[in-house]
Amino acid sequence: MTETPSTTSAARVSEDSRRRAGVRKALAWGVHFYTALGLVAAAGIVVCLVEATPAAFRAAFALMALATLIDATDGTLARRVKVKEVTPEFDGRRLDDLIDFLTYTCLPLFLVWRAGLLPAGWNAWLLVPLLASAYGFCQVSVKTDDGYFLGFPSYWNLVAFYLYMLEPPPLVTLAILLIPSILTFVPTRYLYPSQPGLLNRLTVLLGVPWAILLGVIVWGMSPTDHVDAATLTTLTWISLFYPAYYLLASFMVTARVHLRQRSRRDDYNSSPPPLAA
Repeated sequence: MTETPSTTSAARVSEDSRRRAGVRKALAWGVHFYTALGLVAAAGIVVCLVEATPAAFRAAFALMALATLIDATDGTLARRVKVKEVTPEFDGRRLDDLIDFLTYTCLPLFLVWRAGLLPAGWNAWLLVPLLASAYGFCQVSVKTDDGYFLGFPSYWNLVAFYLYMLEPPPLVTLAILLIPSILTFVPTRYLYPSQPGLLNRLTVLLGVPWAILLGVIVWGMSPTDHVDAATLTTLTWISLFYPAYYLLASFMVTARVHLRQRSRRDDYNSSPPPLAA
C-alpha cells in the first residue's frame, strides 16, 4: 500500500500524541514520587525519635521542615501536570493525607513524648490531640469553598517545635496541647496560604523570613555551632510573630464571615413577607 502525504502526516501526528502522552504520564508519576518523598522523611523522623538525643531531635525537626516543604509544593505541581487526568487510577490526595497525618500529627506528638515534654503520668493526654487530628483529617468540609481550613489545621509539628524550644511549665504545655485539640471541632476558619487572595499572599510573604528564622534556630541547635541556649530561646520567641499573626488573621476572617452571615439573616428576617396571590 502506497503511503500518501496525508497518511504520513496523520501517522506523525499520532506518534507525537503518544510521545506527549508518555511525557505527561512520566511527569505525573514524578509528582507522585515527589509526594512520596514525604514518607521517606517520615521514616527518617522515626529513626531520630527512637534515638532520642538532642542531635536526633534537631534532625527530626529538619526532616519535619523538609516534609512541610514537600507538602507545600506538591499540590501546585500536581495541578500544573493535571495528575487527576493523567493518572486517574492513582489517588495522590490519599497518599498526601497519609503522609500529612504522620508528619503533622503522629510523629510530632511522638516527639513530645520522647523528649519528655510532659511530666511522667501525663502522656495519656497526647491521645486527645491525636484523636482530634484524626477527626479533622476525616472531615469532608475540612477545606471550605471560599479557600480556608475549617477547624484547627493540625499544625502539631509547630506545636512540638515550640514546646521543645521554650519548655513551658507542665500546665502550660498541657493547655497548649488541649486548646488546639478543642479548636479542631470549632468551625473557625484558618488561612490556607496556597490559596489565592491578598491575605494569603501576605501570609506567604511573611512566611519567608519566618522560615529562614526557624532554619537558623534549627541550625543553631547543633552543639558544634556554639550558639548559646539563651540566644536560641530569644530567636524562638521572636519567631512567634508568625503564628501570632496567623491566628489573629484567621480569627478576624472568622469574625468577618460570621458578621456577614448574621447581616444576611437579619436582612432576610426583616424583609416583608410576600403578598398572597
